[in-house]
Amino acid sequence: MFVDNCSSDWQEGTLSDIAEITMGQSPKGDTYNEAGTGTVFYQGRAEFGFRFPTRRLFTTDPKRMAQENDVLMSVRAPVGDLNVTNEPCCIGRGLGAIHSKYGYQSFVLYTVFALRQQLDVFNSEGTVFGSINRDSLNLMPIIVPDKASIAHFETIVAPMDATIRNNYEEICRLQVIRDSLLPKLMSGELDVSEIDL
Repeated sequence: MFVDNCSSDWQEGTLSDIAEITMGQSPKGDTYNEAGTGTVFYQGRAEFGFRFPTRRLFTTDPKRMAQENDVLMSVRAPVGDLNVTNEPCCIGRGLGAIHSKYGYQSFVLYTVFALRQQLDVFNSEGTVFGSINRDSLNLMPIIVPDKASIAHFETIVAPMDATIRNNYEEICRLQVIRDSLLPKLMSGELDVSEIDL
C-alpha cells in the first residue's frame, strides 16, 4: 500500500509526525523483584520474544511507562529490535516506547519495522556499543501518507495484529496448563490409564 502505490502528494516527514516517543529510565535496583509485586518492568531486549516481551521482573517504583500496544524498541546495542507491549509496563533505559499520536498503532509498528536499515547505522557508531537517543528517533525520516490511507491500512492490518496477540495469549495459557499437568502425569499423581483415546 505504501511502497508500490506511493502517492506523489504524500509528505516527507519524521517519526515525530505520527508518534510520541518515551525513552526508558531504570528504577533503583532494590525495587526489583520476581515475585510479581508492583509494575511489570522490562529492562531491554533480553525480555523480547517473537512479538511480545516475556515477564521476568517487576518494580515497586516505576519511572517511565509504556502503554498497552506501544512499540518497544531496543535503543542500546543492538539498536532497532522491536516488540509490542501487551500491558502497561515500566521500561528501563535500554528501551524506548513508540505510541501513535492518532490511534494508528499498527501503522506505527510497521513504519518502525521499515526503518530497520536506517536504525542499523546506529549499531556501527560509537566506540563501545551502539545507541540512539530520543532526538534521533524523533527525526527519523519517513513518508507520511494522508490520514485516509493510514486509516484504510489500519482497518486491514489491526485485526491481523489482534489475531496474532490472541493466538499468543492462547499459547501462553496452554503452556501454563502443560507445565502444571506434565509433572503430575510423569509422577503418576494423575492416572490417565482409564481414558479412552
